[in-house]
Amino acid sequence: MSDDRRRGDEDGGTGAGVITQTKPKTKKPSLYKVLLLNDDYTPMEFVVHVLERFFNKGRDEATVIMLHVHQHGVGICGLYTYEVAETKVTQVMDFAQQHQHPLQCTMERE
Repeated sequence: MSDDRRRGDEDGGTGAGVITQTKPKTKKPSLYKVLLLNDDYTPMEFVVHVLERFFNKGRDEATVIMLHVHQHGVGICGLYTYEVAETKVTQVMDFAQQHQHPLQCTMERE
């Protein structure tokens, strides 16, 4: 018996099949917090500049974050996917090193 004939027998002899389409389930990527750590040597104005340049913060928001880092030892610059967070950490660390500041930037999963 041919495949067509067998299929026809299974669906009542009409030869028509049912096509079902399933949507793949996508899950949102994990987000990572990019953090600045306080130190006793990096000037506050440099930290504000970093926040403006690499995290697109306005002057006021950058100042608030910088003061939080200064007072609490750590502050969140933003939430990003892994690759973006990793890039931002590298950019900040390279920029700080180029300007001979010990500013530390890290990331952690939210």
